[in-house]
Amino acid sequence: MGDSFHEQLKLDSWFLKSDRRLDTELVDKLILQLNRIYPQILTDKEATRFRDLDVPTCVRLAELLTYLQEKGEEACREFYRALHLHVEDVYFSLPTRLRRHTDSVDPVPSPAVIPTDRFVLNNQGPLFFLSCFSAVAGAAFLYYYGDFKTVSGSSSALGLAALGIGRKIREVLIWYT
Repeated sequence: MGDSFHEQLKLDSWFLKSDRRLDTELVDKLILQLNRIYPQILTDKEATRFRDLDVPTCVRLAELLTYLQEKGEEACREFYRALHLHVEDVYFSLPTRLRRHTDSVDPVPSPAVIPTDRFVLNNQGPLFFLSCFSAVAGAAFLYYYGDFKTVSGSSSALGLAALGIGRKIREVLIWYT
């Protein structure tokens, strides 16, 4: 098991606060379970405070989770028990439960995926990108602002020769210019 219920609740709090499956009715069931079965964890006064319908459910749930973490290990364990009783699908989709399930199924740890690896399109570095970008930007700049008056029609061929393009390619390109 490794982690204590208190540590697990710290890790699962974000998921529980953002999960839409925990609606007002389910949060009330959890509060009533903790209040009726374990009044030493959640007294009547605290239960009515957490069941106040004027406060949004997400706020009530966040306050309940914070309160249970302050109460200690026993309160966190009973919260998990109540969650397992009333909302099994949420309980089994908790991040700590999923991690424990994958650890038991696959004892060999899989390599960690670095999120930036998904977005890498090539193996070259940023210098390669900058050089390609500046070459394209320079070509576009010459194309748009390269209009200058010449005496003869061979200026385009001289420009292409300066770029180092072969004779056959120059002839084809001159036809299209």
